[in-house]
Amino acid sequence: MTRPAPMARSKNKTVAAWLAFLGGPLGLHRFYLHGFGDLLGWMLPIPTALGVHGILRVQQWGQDDHLSWILIPLLGFTIAGCALRAILYGLMAPERWNARFNPAAAPDAPEGRTHWFTVFAIALSLMLGTAVLMASLAFSFQRYFEYQIEEARKISQ
Repeated sequence: MTRPAPMARSKNKTVAAWLAFLGGPLGLHRFYLHGFGDLLGWMLPIPTALGVHGILRVQQWGQDDHLSWILIPLLGFTIAGCALRAILYGLMAPERWNARFNPAAAPDAPEGRTHWFTVFAIALSLMLGTAVLMASLAFSFQRYFEYQIEEARKISQ
């Protein structure tokens, strides 16, 4: 006697967008869409943890800590990338969403539709993702150029 295959759970576009926005750096959206066997979902917390470690190093050692100059932008770029993924999920056409994540459902199934809650996820992702990306770039370039000026002063003396 064969058992019927378990029916796959349908994936909601709005839930995926909010998970990418709020829990993306921990890989929550990847686990929701691809399951716990998703390698990228398990790898996303690594740059997040390294970035948090960079922030703790700055609090402990100050802004002259060279390793934190590399670690902090990792967190910012991870957050910005997850915000971009939330935007892409939210803007995906319902037919494409359902074809990719709900192949057994009809192309116009409600799971792939865009609602106001989806639009809010897109808007907040755009605002926060842009702010974090710009802050990460500004921090990186500021630290780099300050370091170059310090080294040039050492050489000139």
